[in-house]
Amino acid sequence: MKPLIIGIAGGTGSGKSTVARRIAEALTPASVAFIDMDAYYRHHTELSLDVRRHLNWDHPDAFDLDLLAAHLEALARGEGIEKPVYDFVSHLRDTRTVPVAPADVIVIDGILLFVDERVRDRCEVKVFVDTDADVRLIRRIRRDMARRGRPLDEILEQYLTTVQPMHLQFVEPSKRYADVIVPRGGHNTIAIDLIISTILRRLSSVTA
Repeated sequence: MKPLIIGIAGGTGSGKSTVARRIAEALTPASVAFIDMDAYYRHHTELSLDVRRHLNWDHPDAFDLDLLAAHLEALARGEGIEKPVYDFVSHLRDTRTVPVAPADVIVIDGILLFVDERVRDRCEVKVFVDTDADVRLIRRIRRDMARRGRPLDEILEQYLTTVQPMHLQFVEPSKRYADVIVPRGGHNTIAIDLIISTILRRLSSVTA
């Protein structure tokens, strides 16, 4: 059976990873592989840590979209991949990779998932998680301070100089490509349940 690839996009802190996990958990007994677009940030070993910290990580050019597209192609053919591991403290890829085996369903999430045509076209179901900007900012502050050890002033500077402008330029416009828009992120259980039901029907029609 050809894998079903589900793409889940949305702004930083929108809750797209929560939506992705909830969908993946509900699709058993089908096998599910989870891919995070954040793993495909470019590996800038030629730059110092200070320079890397001030790069625009919210622009499409920050991602190795060629590698991501190639990995989705491989998964669509039923082949496994070696997914990169990205370190958000050093802003570099780890030396290790994570093997991702072929699966019935591939769930991938990322802020700029629908911006690149090759990646977008590989997603047979496209979901955009839409959450208010103030909620997203609060979530980002909590996450970056707790998980990535970043000070508040650095988080706010990055948000104002790159995160917010790139959201308006790239992320928000990509919403037009979505099949389904989910307001309020992971808290919208009705919308998530409807998406899950649609995916389960599609899977059952393929295997019938």
